[in-house]
Amino acid sequence: MHNEKKIINEFKLADTESGRIEVALIKEPYGKNSKTVASIGVFLKASNEEPDWKTHIPIDNIDDIIVALQRAKEEM
Repeated sequence: MHNEKKIINEFKLADTESGRIEVALIKEPYGKNSKTVASIGVFLKASNEEPDWKTHIPIDNIDDIIVALQRAKEEM
């Protein structure tokens, strides 16, 4: 099935009244046989059906992204 989406987690977007962040897995996001990606969607309003920003992260890059985000947090 193309673009099958499984929501992993949703949480409030800091410093907004109703924004949220959604983390999901999307199977075959670019068509048949394309690899699953992690999708991070940022919604400025929780009622929006589509995110204002989103990024797709290949499964093979998730660990690198986690390390980079942890480092960014340490440097804040």
